[in-house]
Amino acid sequence: MDLLRATVAAIILEQRAAALVGAPAPCPPGWLLSEATVSPGPGKPSGTGSGGTYGDADLAASSEEDEAERSRLIALVDLARSGDKEAFGLLYDHYHPSVHRFLYYRTRSQQLAEDLTSETFFRALRSMNGFRWQGKDFGAWLMTIARNLCTDHFKAGRTRLEMTTEDMGTHDAPTEGPENAVLASLTNEMLMEALTQLPDEQRDCLVMRFLQGLSIAETAQVLDRSDGAVKQLQLRGVRNLAKLMPEGVRD
Repeated sequence: MDLLRATVAAIILEQRAAALVGAPAPCPPGWLLSEATVSPGPGKPSGTGSGGTYGDADLAASSEEDEAERSRLIALVDLARSGDKEAFGLLYDHYHPSVHRFLYYRTRSQQLAEDLTSETFFRALRSMNGFRWQGKDFGAWLMTIARNLCTDHFKAGRTRLEMTTEDMGTHDAPTEGPENAVLASLTNEMLMEALTQLPDEQRDCLVMRFLQGLSIAETAQVLDRSDGAVKQLQLRGVRNLAKLMPEGVRD
């Protein structure tokens, strides 16, 4: 959340500067469209899972930086899709925090996030024997399930997007930076409420990039978009967030 606050603050300051000189907003700085915008996401080297039964071993991949952990997760996926429930339990332990965090920021409801997280892993378990490596991390597959569940949930009208007053401080740490004046006026609650007003794809892109720390490539896989499209979604999303800030923050 701190990173998103800092980025929105930078955009607001750019817009202020442009307004003062009567010039159009400058082109997006390179850092906004680069991997440096977020904490560097891990790479996606391919692994060598068993995959013999499915013939997709060459496409097995994990986003973990540690080689031993990559091999472990790939092996667990192969065991789980062969029916090993203990292996799936270990995958649950590993990926549960990131799936839950995504759904929490997406729904802003602890209870709803927990329910959708449980449903995500239930569906994953039920579909494990149909999982095939496609050169992307198993976590991206889980995130796609979670995102689709969340979208379907709200489309079905079973509930409205819940605006809670839960303390977001449990997820965030204090931020220091050159935009201190703007940062001080930007609250997490402002940002979270503004996120709910963005188009679904922009909101999901920002949640995955800034709050989840996914790389551009990983986000592209979940959204089924190109890397370039994700960069543009990210840019539009951040600019729209800045526009949604109260006048006292923007002026």
